[in-house]
Amino acid sequence: MTEREPVRLIRPYVSFEDVAQDFQDIFESGIFTRGEHVRAFAGELAGYVSAPHAFLTTSATTALSLCLAVLGIGEGDEVVVADFSFPASANVVETAGARPVFCDVDPMTWTMDPACLEQRITPRTKAVMFVDALGNPAGVHDILDICGRRGLPLIEDAACAIGSSERGSRCGSIATMSCFSFHPRKLLTTGEGGAVTTADPDLAERIGLLLSHGAVARGERLEFVVPGYNYRMSELQAVMGRVQLRKLDDIILRRQAQRDACAAGLAELGYMPQQTGADVHHNVQSMVFSVPEGLDRDALCRHLAEQGVESTIGTYCLSGTRFYKEKYDDVQPNAMRLQQTTITLPCHDAVDADALVRAVASFSG
Repeated sequence: MTEREPVRLIRPYVSFEDVAQDFQDIFESGIFTRGEHVRAFAGELAGYVSAPHAFLTTSATTALSLCLAVLGIGEGDEVVVADFSFPASANVVETAGARPVFCDVDPMTWTMDPACLEQRITPRTKAVMFVDALGNPAGVHDILDICGRRGLPLIEDAACAIGSSERGSRCGSIATMSCFSFHPRKLLTTGEGGAVTTADPDLAERIGLLLSHGAVARGERLEFVVPGYNYRMSELQAVMGRVQLRKLDDIILRRQAQRDACAAGLAELGYMPQQTGADVHHNVQSMVFSVPEGLDRDALCRHLAEQGVESTIGTYCLSGTRFYKEKYDDVQPNAMRLQQTTITLPCHDAVDADALVRAVASFSG
């Protein structure tokens, strides 16, 4: 591993050759939106996750915004949000005019702590947002049970979790609504893009309406019955998604093998992997470890960069980011500790697990 051969965090599992013919057909047809590939990808995604309804969006962020909109969440409302996530999880709540109430996470699985959730629910709570941290859905059924008892819808921020499952149910089929990301850092990428799935027909009808300007067809014309959005995915993006969805299960198996090989070597150095549990199938969206006690994670990242190895933090403590800390002053301790002590390492077919372990082991700080 040298500077001349940098090892990236992830490499897309799609090539131009995979999509070239379909791209050419799209250009020749002139149909760049709302065509056969968008319809097909939505149907194939719904089938893959076992959800009756799937809608393709411009990102997971817009998918989450749609969820809040169809639930009518706005000013004066609260949404309990798992605190170890990318800021989009909280931002969509804040920009909807509601308040994100931060719920700490389990220190081993890094997902929402059920005991903390029980304490964070108030009469103002209108929904709960569970985050499949780094693709891990551990505990989502326990959170679903709490939501059921409290009469609250569960929004699953499954941005990282395509292909993951708990208790035999794939992410996308468990919560009231689930949102996926197809960003370039994800296992399945459409450049930018996302999706929302649900089993609720009423919510599905509302999502479909808001997704496309609030319009319904009346003969040959459109009637705009509510103010909506343009959050639609394009045909070119859908082609990319379809190609990768066909081989996603094989991609996940290879990433799991890569994770296991790296974890075995790093365990001897004191690195702790994210825990999932026996009933979780983890897609290994990101290969993340807690560093040994007392080790300077940021210095390790700099050291790896000098070795030509890309790395980054696990993810963020939302309540500790500047905006939310200054506004709400409600920093959750487990999430903050994880932000400070976790590292994401490269995981894809081009990574040599032994070489990666040696690069980490060469750090003396």
